[in-house]
Amino acid sequence: MAAALRGRAGPGAAAALWRLQSRRRSSFDVAVVGAGIVGLAVARELIQRHPSLALAVLEKEQELAHHQSGHNSGVIHSGIYYTPGSLKAKLCVQGAALCYKYCDQKGIPYKQCGKLIVAVEQDEIPRLKALYERGLQNNVPGLKLIGAKEIQEKEPFCRGLMALDSPYTGIVDYKQVAQSYARDFQEAGGTILTDFEVTSVEMAKESPAESEDGLKYPVIVRSKKGGRLSCAHLLACAGLHSDRVARLGGGSAQPRIVPFRGDYLLLRAERRHLLRGNIYPVPNPRFPFLGVHFTPRMDGSVWLGPNAVLAFKREGYKPLDFSPGDFLDAVTYSGLWKLVLRNVSYGLGELYRAFSLSAQVRQLQKFIPEITTNDVLRGPSGVRAQALDSEGNLVDDFVFDGGSGAVGSRILHVRNAPSPAATSSLAIAAAIADEAQRRFQL
Repeated sequence: MAAALRGRAGPGAAAALWRLQSRRRSSFDVAVVGAGIVGLAVARELIQRHPSLALAVLEKEQELAHHQSGHNSGVIHSGIYYTPGSLKAKLCVQGAALCYKYCDQKGIPYKQCGKLIVAVEQDEIPRLKALYERGLQNNVPGLKLIGAKEIQEKEPFCRGLMALDSPYTGIVDYKQVAQSYARDFQEAGGTILTDFEVTSVEMAKESPAESEDGLKYPVIVRSKKGGRLSCAHLLACAGLHSDRVARLGGGSAQPRIVPFRGDYLLLRAERRHLLRGNIYPVPNPRFPFLGVHFTPRMDGSVWLGPNAVLAFKREGYKPLDFSPGDFLDAVTYSGLWKLVLRNVSYGLGELYRAFSLSAQVRQLQKFIPEITTNDVLRGPSGVRAQALDSEGNLVDDFVFDGGSGAVGSRILHVRNAPSPAATSSLAIAAAIADEAQRRFQL
């Protein structure tokens, strides 16, 4: 049954396993920076390929998957949107299949509830049909175009002229998935160190003759709280801080991470019957990550949104969250101003809707007219680590980077892992592990 609930495991099972890690070992063959879903998937992939190596994951927070991986919509995307033949399209389609298979194997609950991408204006229909052709070229299962009557058969309260029906789309709790990756990694012998915020990466200045490690682990990594470890190679999947961690190891200043906050509304519990599955708009090709979404969640709630506005703090989930350093990093970056000046009207519209509940509801009413401002509450937010080049272009593909000097050949920075990274995490992990093997000759 496509919409059936799968699995039994709850997110609390062995949730604190990583806290039991022994901290006696201080030297590792490979250290992975960042315990989000991508970093954990990469660590899991590496230890499965190379079980004899000593591997560690370093995480600055006290819990895993705390930021982007724990603040996303929870959608298992099917791979419709991406350029046919691109790595991004391939990884999403592969990643979705791997995600469903992994959840079945581990007993992680999910729902394959489907998605409708709905055209509500005539000028959206050609774009919707082009999206359908793109999805077919990407080998997305089960796609079909449906008319207004079929839309209402699937979503009785939704109004639209035409829709692309994607039955393969699902939902899952990605934080639970990430924690499962962590357990796999640890059970295979890996080490996870939390509360380890990397502040320094450098080559050892000397190797005492009495050291049994000799030159085997020449990369020295230090943390904000005085922690220190050595490793042969470093692989960084630092998400919102990927550009900063890259610069620590002599990496390029480009691309820069510019944080965009997405705010969601919540549909009141007594109105959740208005929705059965995911409802999405026809994407704007200039800003593919914008547009109001209707998203059911594994806990039974329904998220509406998000918008997209500049965040004044890289991990700022509230409108008034502010970091002077993060703010200056963003507003002094020429790439951001070039993006803003090209899209002033879009930016102002998003900013207005961020503060106006009625403006957000008007967007929702294009799809479900019955929704009113009394039916919604302000809900959670997430922050997207958007990689932006100096010309103001949104970076939409992998960016791998080493660094300068002797340390550069021993570091691989994943500066940008293409969205939807959570859906594609297992496929992305294989691609990153391939790159690490090539660079590090593991």
